[in-house]
Amino acid sequence: MTGNGEAAIDLLKSQVPFDFDPDLVLSREIEAGRPVGLVIVDVVNGFCTVGAGNLAPVEPNEQIEKMVRESARLAKLFSENKWPIFAFLDTHFPDKPEHPYPPHCIIGSGEEKLVPDLEWLEKDPNATLKMKHCIDGFLSCSESDGSNTFADWIHKFQIKTVLVVGICTDICVLDFACSTLSARNIGRVPPLENLIIYSDGCATFDLPGNIKGALPHPQDLMHHMGLYMAKGRGAKIVNNVSLC
Repeated sequence: MTGNGEAAIDLLKSQVPFDFDPDLVLSREIEAGRPVGLVIVDVVNGFCTVGAGNLAPVEPNEQIEKMVRESARLAKLFSENKWPIFAFLDTHFPDKPEHPYPPHCIIGSGEEKLVPDLEWLEKDPNATLKMKHCIDGFLSCSESDGSNTFADWIHKFQIKTVLVVGICTDICVLDFACSTLSARNIGRVPPLENLIIYSDGCATFDLPGNIKGALPHPQDLMHHMGLYMAKGRGAKIVNNVSLC
């Protein structure tokens, strides 16, 4: 990106600033009687592994790589402490396209599988894995009998604080956060109180403005906007998560 482009993005970000919330110290949440659950959104090959598909990065990407590292770090921490983990896996069928996006994460392609650093979650007793067939993970958890898999998970473990990581900050992470917070506000996910998004544990994609038929998607700006919009809907945004 040119210097002028970076300056323009910095200017746009300055018009929609937000303050980070206090660092999340997991042990303090537990001690305060607020059980914590980790939600991992779509950290799958089709979005994170270089060259893995139509929506995967075409070259190594620092923001995405950091998101994967932090997601794996937190998953290990939660697993070691036997705290619950809920992982969404974006998964689609060949005959059910997800407009406006090109085919991606088709079942059986391998794109819908967790990245190598998180594959171990498939056998972890603390983890619940959920195939996600639409952008909004909360909506994708709606079952034909009227139940909601995510809400049931919250109830089962009596989770009061949800920590969210994953991709894309401004798309799947944002949609999930907004729907979950709306459900919380009308009593559909008791006893959930707080939804916290970890900035460095999230990422989005970068798309220049010279791609015919596609909207420009500057990575840093859209990551910022995703966090900004989530905070405006009631999420807490932190830039540090530690055990103690």
